Amino acid sequence: MNKPLRRIAIFCGLLMLTLLIRDNWLQYVKADELRTDSNNRRVAIERYASPRGDIIVGGSPITGHTTTSGDFKYKRTYKNGAMWAPVTGFVSQAYGANQLESIEDGILTGNDDRLFFRNTLDMLTGKKKEGGNVVTTLNADAQKAAYNGLKRQGGKGAVVALEPSTGKILALASYPSYDPSSIAGDGSSDAEAWKKLQKKNNPADPMLNRALRETYPPGSTFKVVTAAAALEHGLYSSADQKTDSPLPWTLPDTRKELVNEGNLPCKDATLRVALKVSCNTVFGKVGSDLGKDKMLETAEKFGFNEEQFTPVRASASNFPKEMDRPQTALSSIGQFETAATPLQMAMVASAVANDGKLMKPYMVDELQSPGLDPIEKTEPEELSQPLTPEHAQILQSMMETVVKEGTGTRAQIPGVTVGGKTGTAQHGVDNSENPYAWFISYAKTGNSSPVAVAVVVEDDNAVRDDISGGGLAAPIARDVMEAVIKSKQ
Repeated sequence: MNKPLRRIAIFCGLLMLTLLIRDNWLQYVKADELRTDSNNRRVAIERYASPRGDIIVGGSPITGHTTTSGDFKYKRTYKNGAMWAPVTGFVSQAYGANQLESIEDGILTGNDDRLFFRNTLDMLTGKKKEGGNVVTTLNADAQKAAYNGLKRQGGKGAVVALEPSTGKILALASYPSYDPSSIAGDGSSDAEAWKKLQKKNNPADPMLNRALRETYPPGSTFKVVTAAAALEHGLYSSADQKTDSPLPWTLPDTRKELVNEGNLPCKDATLRVALKVSCNTVFGKVGSDLGKDKMLETAEKFGFNEEQFTPVRASASNFPKEMDRPQTALSSIGQFETAATPLQMAMVASAVANDGKLMKPYMVDELQSPGLDPIEKTEPEELSQPLTPEHAQILQSMMETVVKEGTGTRAQIPGVTVGGKTGTAQHGVDNSENPYAWFISYAKTGNSSPVAVAVVVEDDNAVRDDISGGGLAAPIARDVMEAVIKSKQ
Protein backbone atom coordinates (compact mmCIF):
# COMPACT_ATOMS: atom_id res chain seq x y z
CA MET A 1 0.00 0.00 0.00
CA ASN A 2 1.45 3.35 -0.98
CA LYS A 3 1.91 6.12 1.58
CA PRO A 4 -1.16 8.29 0.69
CA LEU A 5 -3.54 5.31 0.86
CA ARG A 6 -2.04 4.22 4.19
CA ARG A 7 -2.66 7.69 5.66
CA ILE A 8 -6.27 7.67 4.44
CA ALA A 9 -6.80 4.20 5.94
CA ILE A 10 -5.37 5.29 9.29
CA PHE A 11 -7.52 8.43 9.27
CA CYS A 12 -10.68 6.41 8.49
CA GLY A 13 -9.78 3.94 11.23
CA LEU A 14 -9.44 6.77 13.73
CA LEU A 15 -12.83 8.11 12.65
CA MET A 16 -14.41 4.68 13.20
CA LEU A 17 -12.73 4.39 16.60
CA THR A 18 -14.03 7.84 17.59
CA LEU A 19 -17.55 6.88 16.51
CA LEU A 20 -17.38 3.64 18.51
CA ILE A 21 -16.16 5.47 21.63
CA ARG A 22 -18.88 8.11 21.24
CA ASP A 23 -21.53 5.44 20.70
CA ASN A 24 -20.49 3.51 23.80
CA TRP A 25 -20.28 6.74 25.82
CA LEU A 26 -23.85 7.63 24.90
CA GLN A 27 -25.25 4.10 25.35
CA TYR A 28 -23.63 3.21 28.64
CA VAL A 29 -22.17 6.23 30.43
CA LYS A 30 -24.79 8.87 29.53
CA ALA A 31 -27.78 6.57 29.12
CA ASP A 32 -29.51 7.34 32.43
CA GLU A 33 -28.88 11.08 32.14
CA LEU A 34 -30.30 11.22 28.61
CA ARG A 35 -33.20 8.96 29.51
CA THR A 36 -34.33 11.33 32.26
CA ASP A 37 -33.39 14.63 30.63
CA SER A 38 -36.36 17.02 30.75
CA ASN A 39 -35.59 18.11 27.18
CA ASN A 40 -36.07 14.54 25.96
CA ARG A 41 -39.68 14.52 24.78
CA ARG A 42 -39.82 10.75 25.16
CA VAL A 43 -39.46 11.28 28.92
CA ALA A 44 -42.53 13.50 28.99
CA ILE A 45 -44.48 11.13 26.72
CA GLU A 46 -43.67 8.21 29.03
CA ARG A 47 -44.57 10.27 32.11
CA TYR A 48 -48.08 10.93 30.84
CA ALA A 49 -48.60 7.52 29.21
CA SER A 50 -50.26 6.01 32.30
CA PRO A 51 -52.67 7.28 34.97
CA ARG A 52 -51.00 9.24 37.73
CA GLY A 53 -51.69 8.18 41.32
CA ASP A 54 -53.77 10.35 43.60
CA ILE A 55 -53.25 12.71 46.51
CA ILE A 56 -55.64 11.65 49.25
CA VAL A 57 -57.39 13.68 51.95
CA GLY A 58 -59.62 11.96 54.50
CA GLY A 59 -59.80 8.79 52.42
CA SER A 60 -60.91 10.57 49.23
CA PRO A 61 -58.79 11.71 46.27
CA ILE A 62 -58.49 15.44 45.61
CA THR A 63 -56.83 14.72 42.26
CA GLY A 64 -57.76 12.71 39.18
CA HIS A 65 -56.91 12.34 35.51
CA THR A 66 -58.47 12.55 32.09
CA THR A 67 -57.42 11.25 28.68
CA THR A 68 -56.28 13.62 25.96
CA SER A 69 -55.36 13.47 22.30
CA GLY A 70 -51.83 13.87 21.02
CA ASP A 71 -48.56 12.55 22.43
CA PHE A 72 -49.65 12.86 26.06
CA LYS A 73 -52.35 10.33 26.88
CA TYR A 74 -53.28 11.46 30.41
CA LYS A 75 -53.65 14.88 32.00
CA ARG A 76 -53.95 15.76 35.69
CA THR A 77 -57.22 17.08 37.10
CA TYR A 78 -57.98 18.58 40.52
CA LYS A 79 -61.09 18.71 42.70
CA ASN A 80 -61.58 22.12 44.34
CA GLY A 81 -58.18 22.91 42.90
CA ALA A 82 -57.86 26.46 44.23
CA MET A 83 -58.59 25.34 47.78
CA TRP A 84 -56.01 22.55 47.69
CA ALA A 85 -53.29 24.16 45.52
CA PRO A 86 -51.07 25.10 48.52
CA VAL A 87 -51.03 21.39 49.41
CA THR A 88 -50.85 19.65 46.04
CA GLY A 89 -48.97 22.16 43.94
CA PHE A 90 -49.38 21.47 40.21
CA VAL A 91 -48.18 19.06 37.57
CA SER A 92 -48.27 20.36 34.01
CA GLN A 93 -47.42 18.83 30.64
CA ALA A 94 -45.86 22.18 29.72
CA TYR A 95 -44.53 23.68 32.95
CA GLY A 96 -43.34 20.77 35.08
CA ALA A 97 -44.43 20.29 38.69
CA ASN A 98 -43.98 21.68 42.18
CA GLN A 99 -44.78 20.91 45.83
CA LEU A 100 -46.21 17.44 46.57
CA GLU A 101 -46.72 16.74 42.87
CA SER A 102 -42.98 17.20 42.36
CA ILE A 103 -41.58 15.84 45.64
CA GLU A 104 -43.58 12.61 45.43
CA ASP A 105 -43.45 12.35 41.64
CA GLY A 106 -41.79 8.92 41.71
CA ILE A 107 -44.63 7.40 43.73
CA LEU A 108 -47.36 9.20 41.79
CA THR A 109 -45.97 8.15 38.38
CA GLY A 110 -45.13 4.63 39.55
CA ASN A 111 -41.42 5.09 38.75
CA ASP A 112 -40.14 4.99 42.31
CA ASP A 113 -37.57 2.24 42.91
CA ARG A 114 -39.70 0.94 45.78
CA LEU A 115 -42.34 -0.05 43.19
CA PHE A 116 -39.87 -2.11 41.12
CA PHE A 117 -41.24 -5.54 42.02
CA ARG A 118 -44.82 -4.38 41.61
CA ASN A 119 -44.04 -2.93 38.17
CA THR A 120 -42.17 -6.09 37.15
CA LEU A 121 -45.12 -8.26 38.18
CA ASP A 122 -47.54 -6.02 36.29
CA MET A 123 -45.35 -6.22 33.19
CA LEU A 124 -45.31 -10.02 33.34
CA THR A 125 -49.08 -10.23 33.81
CA GLY A 126 -49.83 -7.61 31.17
CA LYS A 127 -51.39 -5.18 33.64
CA LYS A 128 -51.12 -1.51 32.75
CA LYS A 129 -48.72 0.55 34.83
CA GLU A 130 -50.28 2.81 37.48
CA GLY A 131 -49.01 5.33 39.98
CA GLY A 132 -49.15 5.04 43.75
CA ASN A 133 -50.95 7.36 46.17
CA VAL A 134 -49.88 10.06 48.59
CA VAL A 135 -52.06 10.04 51.73
CA THR A 136 -51.98 13.42 53.47
CA THR A 137 -52.63 14.47 57.06
CA LEU A 138 -55.04 17.20 55.96
CA ASN A 139 -58.55 17.57 57.40
CA ALA A 140 -61.03 18.40 54.62
CA ASP A 141 -63.44 20.29 56.89
CA ALA A 142 -60.68 22.38 58.42
CA GLN A 143 -59.25 23.21 54.99
CA LYS A 144 -62.66 24.26 53.74
CA ALA A 145 -63.22 26.49 56.78
CA ALA A 146 -59.78 28.06 56.33
CA TYR A 147 -60.10 28.72 52.61
CA ASN A 148 -63.69 29.99 52.77
CA GLY A 149 -62.81 32.25 55.69
CA LEU A 150 -59.99 33.86 53.74
CA LYS A 151 -62.14 34.12 50.64
CA ARG A 152 -64.95 35.86 52.56
CA GLN A 153 -62.49 38.31 54.03
CA GLY A 154 -60.99 39.09 50.64
CA GLY A 155 -57.57 40.61 50.25
CA LYS A 156 -54.73 38.16 50.82
CA GLY A 157 -53.82 35.81 53.60
CA ALA A 158 -53.05 32.33 54.85
CA VAL A 159 -54.06 29.78 57.47
CA VAL A 160 -52.12 26.88 58.97
CA ALA A 161 -53.61 24.40 61.43
CA LEU A 162 -51.55 21.75 63.24
CA GLU A 163 -52.25 18.81 65.51
CA PRO A 164 -49.99 19.73 68.47
CA SER A 165 -49.40 16.18 69.72
CA THR A 166 -48.06 14.89 66.39
CA GLY A 167 -47.21 17.85 64.15
CA LYS A 168 -49.73 16.77 61.51
CA ILE A 169 -50.78 19.63 59.25
CA LEU A 170 -54.57 19.76 59.29
CA ALA A 171 -55.11 22.83 57.11
CA LEU A 172 -52.84 24.79 54.78
CA ALA A 173 -54.71 27.53 52.94
CA SER A 174 -53.51 30.51 50.94
CA TYR A 175 -55.56 33.23 49.26
CA PRO A 176 -55.81 34.27 46.49
CA SER A 177 -55.14 30.93 44.90
CA TYR A 178 -55.36 29.24 41.50
CA ASP A 179 -56.76 26.07 39.96
CA PRO A 180 -53.89 23.75 38.94
CA SER A 181 -56.22 22.11 36.38
CA SER A 182 -56.03 25.29 34.29
CA ILE A 183 -52.31 24.77 33.57
CA ALA A 184 -52.18 20.95 33.57
CA GLY A 185 -52.06 20.58 29.76
CA ASP A 186 -49.82 21.97 27.03
CA GLY A 187 -52.36 23.79 24.89
CA SER A 188 -52.91 27.46 24.15
CA SER A 189 -55.49 27.83 26.93
CA ASP A 190 -52.97 26.48 29.45
CA ALA A 191 -50.34 28.90 28.16
CA GLU A 192 -52.74 31.81 28.54
CA ALA A 193 -53.70 30.71 32.06
CA TRP A 194 -50.02 30.34 33.00
CA LYS A 195 -49.28 33.83 31.75
CA LYS A 196 -52.11 35.33 33.81
CA LEU A 197 -50.87 33.62 36.97
CA GLN A 198 -47.35 35.07 36.86
CA LYS A 199 -46.63 37.80 39.40
CA LYS A 200 -45.45 40.25 36.72
CA ASN A 201 -48.91 40.00 35.14
CA ASN A 202 -50.91 39.53 38.36
CA PRO A 203 -49.75 41.56 41.39
CA ALA A 204 -51.92 39.39 43.68
CA ASP A 205 -49.44 36.56 42.94
CA PRO A 206 -51.96 33.69 43.29
CA MET A 207 -49.27 31.01 42.88
CA LEU A 208 -47.43 32.20 46.00
CA ASN A 209 -47.91 29.73 48.85
CA ARG A 210 -48.37 32.33 51.58
CA ALA A 211 -48.75 29.68 54.28
CA LEU A 212 -45.20 28.38 53.75
CA ARG A 213 -43.24 30.81 51.61
CA GLU A 214 -44.26 34.32 52.73
CA THR A 215 -42.83 35.90 55.88
CA TYR A 216 -44.69 38.70 57.65
CA PRO A 217 -43.92 40.85 60.67
CA PRO A 218 -45.77 38.85 63.35
CA GLY A 219 -46.61 41.86 65.50
CA SER A 220 -47.99 41.14 68.94
CA THR A 221 -48.39 37.40 68.34
CA PHE A 222 -44.62 37.25 68.92
CA LYS A 223 -45.23 38.34 72.52
CA VAL A 224 -46.06 34.69 73.21
CA VAL A 225 -42.43 33.84 72.38
CA THR A 226 -41.19 36.73 74.57
CA ALA A 227 -43.37 35.57 77.46
CA ALA A 228 -41.96 32.06 77.04
CA ALA A 229 -38.43 33.48 77.18
CA ALA A 230 -39.25 35.43 80.35
CA LEU A 231 -40.45 32.24 82.06
CA GLU A 232 -37.73 29.94 80.73
CA HIS A 233 -34.89 32.28 81.68
CA GLY A 234 -36.26 33.05 85.13
CA LEU A 235 -36.99 36.75 84.60
CA TYR A 236 -40.50 36.09 85.95
CA SER A 237 -41.86 32.96 87.58
CA SER A 238 -45.64 33.24 87.23
CA ALA A 239 -48.36 34.78 85.14
CA ASP A 240 -49.57 37.00 87.98
CA GLN A 241 -46.27 38.37 89.21
CA LYS A 242 -46.00 42.12 88.63
CA THR A 243 -43.38 43.10 86.08
CA ASP A 244 -40.90 45.95 86.41
CA SER A 245 -42.53 48.02 83.64
CA PRO A 246 -42.64 51.79 83.97
CA LEU A 247 -45.05 53.83 81.90
CA PRO A 248 -43.98 55.61 79.82
CA TRP A 249 -40.95 53.49 78.96
CA THR A 250 -38.10 54.79 76.83
CA LEU A 251 -36.20 52.46 74.53
CA PRO A 252 -32.73 51.86 75.99
CA ASP A 253 -29.93 54.14 74.75
CA THR A 254 -32.48 56.42 73.07
CA ARG A 255 -34.91 59.21 73.87
CA LYS A 256 -37.75 57.49 72.03
CA GLU A 257 -40.69 56.23 74.03
CA LEU A 258 -42.24 52.90 73.12
CA VAL A 259 -45.99 53.47 72.94
CA ASN A 260 -48.95 51.20 73.54
CA GLU A 261 -52.04 51.06 71.36
CA GLY A 262 -54.29 53.16 73.55
CA ASN A 263 -54.58 54.00 77.23
CA LEU A 264 -53.81 50.53 78.59
CA PRO A 265 -53.12 49.38 82.17
CA CYS A 266 -49.51 48.47 81.39
CA LYS A 267 -47.60 50.08 84.27
CA ASP A 268 -45.97 47.24 86.21
CA ALA A 269 -48.64 44.95 84.72
CA THR A 270 -48.48 41.20 85.29
CA LEU A 271 -47.59 39.02 82.32
CA ARG A 272 -51.22 37.88 82.20
CA VAL A 273 -52.62 41.40 81.98
CA ALA A 274 -49.86 42.50 79.59
CA LEU A 275 -50.71 39.66 77.20
CA LYS A 276 -54.45 40.21 77.62
CA VAL A 277 -54.34 43.87 76.56
CA SER A 278 -51.12 43.51 74.48
CA CYS A 279 -48.70 45.89 76.22
CA ASN A 280 -45.82 46.88 73.98
CA THR A 281 -44.00 48.51 76.89
CA VAL A 282 -44.05 45.39 79.06
CA PHE A 283 -42.85 42.94 76.42
CA GLY A 284 -40.41 45.39 74.87
CA LYS A 285 -38.77 45.83 78.28
CA VAL A 286 -38.88 42.05 78.91
CA GLY A 287 -36.94 41.49 75.68
CA SER A 288 -34.51 44.26 76.54
CA ASP A 289 -33.95 42.91 80.06
CA LEU A 290 -33.35 39.39 78.76
CA GLY A 291 -30.99 40.57 76.05
CA LYS A 292 -30.58 39.44 72.46
CA ASP A 293 -28.85 36.12 73.22
CA LYS A 294 -31.61 34.75 75.45
CA MET A 295 -34.33 36.01 73.12
CA LEU A 296 -32.54 34.45 70.14
CA GLU A 297 -32.13 31.14 71.97
CA THR A 298 -35.86 30.92 72.73
CA ALA A 299 -36.95 32.04 69.25
CA GLU A 300 -34.74 29.40 67.61
CA LYS A 301 -36.13 26.68 69.88
CA PHE A 302 -39.54 27.56 68.43
CA GLY A 303 -38.13 27.11 64.91
CA PHE A 304 -37.03 30.59 63.85
CA ASN A 305 -34.02 31.00 61.53
CA GLU A 306 -34.42 27.52 60.05
CA GLU A 307 -36.25 26.21 56.99
CA GLN A 308 -38.88 23.56 57.62
CA PHE A 309 -39.64 20.67 55.24
CA THR A 310 -43.18 19.35 55.42
CA PRO A 311 -41.95 17.81 52.96
CA VAL A 312 -42.71 20.97 50.93
CA ARG A 313 -40.09 23.55 51.88
CA ALA A 314 -41.18 26.40 54.13
CA SER A 315 -39.11 29.58 54.20
CA ALA A 316 -37.09 30.26 57.32
CA SER A 317 -38.70 32.72 59.69
CA ASN A 318 -36.35 35.41 60.96
CA PHE A 319 -35.35 36.58 64.41
CA PRO A 320 -32.36 38.92 64.08
CA LYS A 321 -28.99 37.67 65.30
CA GLU A 322 -27.35 41.07 65.33
CA MET A 323 -29.25 43.75 67.30
CA ASP A 324 -28.56 46.63 69.62
CA ARG A 325 -30.61 47.12 72.78
CA PRO A 326 -33.49 49.14 71.28
CA GLN A 327 -33.67 46.76 68.32
CA THR A 328 -33.89 43.83 70.73
CA ALA A 329 -36.84 45.49 72.43
CA LEU A 330 -38.61 46.10 69.12
CA SER A 331 -37.87 42.58 67.89
CA SER A 332 -39.41 41.20 71.09
CA ILE A 333 -42.78 42.71 70.16
CA GLY A 334 -42.63 41.37 66.61
CA GLN A 335 -41.20 44.48 64.96
CA PHE A 336 -37.79 45.54 63.58
CA GLU A 337 -36.59 42.59 61.41
CA THR A 338 -38.65 39.86 63.05
CA ALA A 339 -40.61 38.02 60.34
CA ALA A 340 -42.54 34.76 60.39
CA THR A 341 -44.42 32.42 58.12
CA PRO A 342 -47.93 31.40 59.16
CA LEU A 343 -46.53 27.87 59.62
CA GLN A 344 -43.98 29.23 62.12
CA MET A 345 -46.60 31.00 64.22
CA ALA A 346 -48.80 27.89 64.18
CA MET A 347 -45.75 26.03 65.52
CA VAL A 348 -45.50 28.55 68.37
CA ALA A 349 -49.14 28.01 69.37
CA SER A 350 -48.75 24.26 68.92
CA ALA A 351 -45.73 24.03 71.25
CA VAL A 352 -47.55 25.95 73.97
CA ALA A 353 -50.64 23.75 73.60
CA ASN A 354 -48.53 20.57 73.69
CA ASP A 355 -47.08 21.40 77.14
CA GLY A 356 -43.91 22.87 75.69
CA LYS A 357 -43.01 20.14 73.20
CA LEU A 358 -42.73 21.21 69.56
CA MET A 359 -43.39 18.45 67.03
CA LYS A 360 -42.03 18.57 63.49
CA PRO A 361 -44.83 19.64 61.10
CA TYR A 362 -45.64 17.27 58.25
CA MET A 363 -48.40 16.79 55.68
CA VAL A 364 -47.72 13.32 54.20
CA ASP A 365 -49.05 10.55 56.41
CA GLU A 366 -48.35 7.59 54.13
CA LEU A 367 -47.15 6.59 50.67
CA GLN A 368 -49.06 3.75 49.02
CA SER A 369 -48.49 1.41 46.11
CA PRO A 370 -51.10 1.26 43.31
CA GLY A 371 -52.57 -1.70 45.22
CA LEU A 372 -52.90 0.50 48.34
CA ASP A 373 -50.14 -1.36 50.17
CA PRO A 374 -48.18 0.94 52.51
CA ILE A 375 -44.70 1.84 51.25
CA GLU A 376 -43.69 4.41 53.82
CA LYS A 377 -45.36 5.79 56.96
CA THR A 378 -44.41 9.08 58.58
CA GLU A 379 -43.82 8.83 62.31
CA PRO A 380 -44.23 11.92 64.52
CA GLU A 381 -40.89 13.48 65.46
CA GLU A 382 -40.05 15.87 68.27
CA LEU A 383 -38.33 19.01 66.96
CA SER A 384 -37.49 20.74 70.24
CA GLN A 385 -38.69 21.61 73.77
CA PRO A 386 -38.99 25.41 73.89
CA LEU A 387 -40.80 25.32 77.25
CA THR A 388 -40.97 23.13 80.30
CA PRO A 389 -44.44 21.66 80.89
CA GLU A 390 -44.85 23.92 83.93
CA HIS A 391 -44.05 27.09 81.99
CA ALA A 392 -46.18 25.97 79.03
CA GLN A 393 -49.18 25.59 81.33
CA ILE A 394 -48.58 29.08 82.75
CA LEU A 395 -48.52 30.45 79.22
CA GLN A 396 -51.66 28.48 78.34
CA SER A 397 -53.51 30.15 81.22
CA MET A 398 -52.35 33.55 79.91
CA MET A 399 -53.47 32.84 76.35
CA GLU A 400 -56.81 31.54 77.61
CA THR A 401 -57.33 34.83 79.46
CA VAL A 402 -56.78 36.66 76.15
CA VAL A 403 -59.73 34.78 74.64
CA LYS A 404 -61.95 34.87 77.73
CA GLU A 405 -61.70 38.59 78.45
CA GLY A 406 -59.00 40.18 76.29
CA THR A 407 -58.44 41.02 72.63
CA GLY A 408 -59.33 37.54 71.35
CA THR A 409 -62.95 37.11 72.48
CA ARG A 410 -64.16 36.49 68.92
CA ALA A 411 -62.34 33.14 68.95
CA GLN A 412 -64.50 31.75 71.76
CA ILE A 413 -66.16 28.36 71.16
CA PRO A 414 -68.95 27.28 73.55
CA GLY A 415 -67.88 24.35 75.72
CA VAL A 416 -64.28 24.48 74.47
CA THR A 417 -61.22 26.02 76.13
CA VAL A 418 -59.49 28.32 73.66
CA GLY A 419 -56.19 30.12 74.08
CA GLY A 420 -55.01 32.78 71.67
CA LYS A 421 -53.10 35.95 70.90
CA THR A 422 -53.96 38.73 68.51
CA GLY A 423 -51.51 40.76 66.49
CA THR A 424 -51.71 43.84 64.30
CA ALA A 425 -48.39 44.18 62.50
CA GLN A 426 -47.38 47.52 61.04
CA HIS A 427 -45.47 47.60 57.75
CA GLY A 428 -44.53 49.84 54.87
CA VAL A 429 -42.42 53.01 54.92
CA ASP A 430 -43.19 54.79 58.23
CA ASN A 431 -45.96 52.19 58.75
CA SER A 432 -47.87 53.83 55.89
CA GLU A 433 -49.54 50.68 54.56
CA ASN A 434 -52.49 48.85 56.08
CA PRO A 435 -51.27 46.54 58.88
CA TYR A 436 -51.44 42.76 58.81
CA ALA A 437 -54.02 41.16 61.08
CA TRP A 438 -52.79 38.06 62.95
CA PHE A 439 -54.30 35.53 65.31
CA ILE A 440 -52.67 32.43 66.77
CA SER A 441 -54.62 30.01 68.92
CA TYR A 442 -55.31 26.49 70.10
CA ALA A 443 -58.39 24.63 71.31
CA LYS A 444 -58.58 22.17 74.22
CA THR A 445 -61.23 19.53 74.74
CA GLY A 446 -60.82 17.64 78.00
CA ASN A 447 -57.15 16.91 78.48
CA SER A 448 -56.18 17.10 74.81
CA SER A 449 -55.44 19.93 72.38
CA PRO A 450 -56.54 18.67 68.96
CA VAL A 451 -55.63 21.78 66.98
CA ALA A 452 -53.46 24.91 66.92
CA VAL A 453 -54.01 27.59 64.29
CA ALA A 454 -52.29 30.64 62.84
CA VAL A 455 -54.14 33.12 60.61
CA VAL A 456 -52.78 36.19 58.85
CA VAL A 457 -54.91 38.56 56.77
CA GLU A 458 -53.67 41.28 54.41
CA ASP A 459 -56.50 43.60 53.41
CA ASP A 460 -55.42 46.66 51.45
CA ASN A 461 -59.03 47.77 51.00
CA ALA A 462 -60.10 47.66 54.64
CA VAL A 463 -60.47 50.83 56.69
CA ARG A 464 -57.18 51.09 58.61
CA ASP A 465 -58.85 51.65 61.99
CA ASP A 466 -60.96 48.52 61.50
CA ILE A 467 -57.98 46.20 61.05
CA SER A 468 -57.16 44.00 64.03
CA GLY A 469 -56.18 40.41 64.64
CA GLY A 470 -59.19 40.00 66.90
CA GLY A 471 -61.58 41.41 64.32
CA LEU A 472 -60.35 39.94 61.03
CA ALA A 473 -58.29 36.84 61.84
CA ALA A 474 -59.78 35.41 65.05
CA PRO A 475 -63.17 34.44 63.50
CA ILE A 476 -61.36 32.45 60.80
CA ALA A 477 -59.27 30.64 63.42
CA ARG A 478 -62.42 29.88 65.42
CA ASP A 479 -64.13 28.31 62.40
CA VAL A 480 -61.08 26.15 61.66
CA MET A 481 -60.82 24.95 65.26
CA GLU A 482 -64.55 24.17 65.34
CA ALA A 483 -64.24 22.17 62.12
CA VAL A 484 -61.43 20.04 63.56
CA ILE A 485 -63.26 19.43 66.85
CA LYS A 486 -66.51 18.45 65.10
CA SER A 487 -64.68 16.09 62.73
CA LYS A 488 -63.26 14.20 65.73
CA GLN A 489 -66.62 13.77 67.49
